[in-house]
Order: sequence, then C-alpha cells, then structure tokens
Amino acid sequence: MDQTFSEILIMALTGIFLLVLLLFLIMFASVASLWFRAMVSRAKIGPIQLVVMKLKRIDPRVIVDTRINAVQAGLANEVTTSEMESHVLAGGNVQLVVRAMIVAQRARIPLNWDTASAIDLAGRNVLEAVQTSVKTKVIDCPDPQRSRRPTLDGIARDGIQLKARARVTVRTNIGQLIGGATEETVIARVGEGIVSAIGSCETHKDVLKNPMLIAKAVLAKGLDSQTAYEIVSIDIADIDVGDNVGARLQEDQAEADKRIARAHAEERRAAAVAEEQEMRALTQENQAEVVLAEAEVPKSLAESYRRGLLRAGDSNS
Repeated sequence: MDQTFSEILIMALTGIFLLVLLLFLIMFASVASLWFRAMVSRAKIGPIQLVVMKLKRIDPRVIVDTRINAVQAGLANEVTTSEMESHVLAGGNVQLVVRAMIVAQRARIPLNWDTASAIDLAGRNVLEAVQTSVKTKVIDCPDPQRSRRPTLDGIARDGIQLKARARVTVRTNIGQLIGGATEETVIARVGEGIVSAIGSCETHKDVLKNPMLIAKAVLAKGLDSQTAYEIVSIDIADIDVGDNVGARLQEDQAEADKRIARAHAEERRAAAVAEEQEMRALTQENQAEVVLAEAEVPKSLAESYRRGLLRAGDSNS
C-alpha cells in the first residue's frame, strides 16, 4: 500500500511538473525569437525572465530592445533588466530614458539611471532635456504665445518709455531639472530684470546707444538660480521708443494740482460767503435789538410821568 501511494505521489508530481513545463514551453514559444535576439546581442536575458515579464504584463519586446540598445552603447553595467522592469511598472518610458542616457554618454554629460528615471517619472522629457543640454534652446521674452503684451515696457529715469523684446539662450541644467523652476519662471525673471535695468538708466538714449547694458545687468543678477535651465546669453532683439511717460505724469500732476487749487479756492469763497451771511444776520440782529430798545423808551417816559418823576417841561428839555 505504501508503495502504491508513493507511486501515485510520484505520478502526480510528475504530472504537475509536466503541466508546468508545458505551460512554460507554450509561453516561451511566443518569446523564443526575443530570447534568441537577446542571446545573440549579449543582452543576458534568460527565458525564465521573459516568461516572468509576460506574467507581469510587461511587454518583453520593449525590455529586450532597450536592453540591446544599452548593451550596444556600453551601458550594460549602468542599468539592469530588473530596473527596467520596475520603471515600466511605475509607468515610465524606459526606451526614452535609455536613449537619453546614450545621448548623455556621447556628449560626456554625467547622467546615471537613477537621475534619468526620476526625471522621466516626474513628467519631464528626459531626452529633450539632454538634447537641450547639448544644443542650446532660444526662448522669446516675452513669449508671444503666453503673454498678451508683445513687448517689455520699461521707463528710464528721464521719463521716456522703452519697448524691448529679448531672446534668451538657455541650456538644461540636469542637476536642477527635478524640482527646478520651469521655462515660465525664466521668462518672468528675465522680463522683470529687463524692466528694472531700463529703469536704472539715466536716459533712454543710453539704452538706445548700447542695448547690451541691459543684457549685462540682467545676467549679473543670476536669474537662473534654482531653475531647470542655465542662461547662456541674453540678446536684445528689438527696442523702440514709446510714450513720454514722465511728461504725461507731470501733466496729470499739474492738472490734479489745478483741480486741488480750484477746490481750495471754492472752499475759501464758500467760507467768505458764509461769513458775509453771518455778518448780515448779526447786523439784522443788532438792528432788531436797537428797535426793541427804542420801543422801550416811550414806555419808560410814560412810567416816569405816571409816577411823577418827570414833568412835561422836563421831557421837552
């Protein structure tokens, strides 16, 4: 009986093993060509890894192609197959990350897998960032697609308005790409710096004579601090003379002073009229008191006659 049970157990285990082996062979059949490519390319991806990828719902073709590219570019030790799988499961674009690392290696830009994958998962285009580090990017300031105002308007100390447009040449700062300020911040800082630089000039003629004064003043402020870009140069593309804001402000101030003077004069006139009316009222009041006093005189005379204190001759005298 024990022998029969052992035989049954062995047969059951053998059946399970054969079933698992059959399932493995069926799944491996769909990735056999990928395994052969990886083996020929020395990508070192085993058949079990490929089957496990399918079980994880990872496209093995993406991992194999990316791994082959990394090996051919000399990045075999920089990134492992497991790291690629983890990045895909996290929602990243593993092909884009490896391409960025290849470009960075060719351009001698330090970029490891951790940094590149973090940039990709942060929602940035890591390949574009590396390409911008190699090849500079030009930003219009102000950006015509984002700003309603076509120019940067500043006022020199002599009151003349200047309208400027600038072109900012930048390259990506890989170290600040994660958490660094974006392109909008660079545009805003440069615009603020140009307006401030125009305002610090004594006359608008100084700016028209040498527009590079503005660029030098802006570059000296270090506006690319804590941003994802490094400012290479700032070029003033165009600068025009606007309104005489100082004269207009003086005119407005003079008009305001005139209105204030008129208000004060009207106030004084109203006060004078009120005082005149008060004096007239006081005069009439005094006249009324005189009339009342004159009205008391006959009464006093009559009372004196009645008491005999005054005779007719005395009153005539």
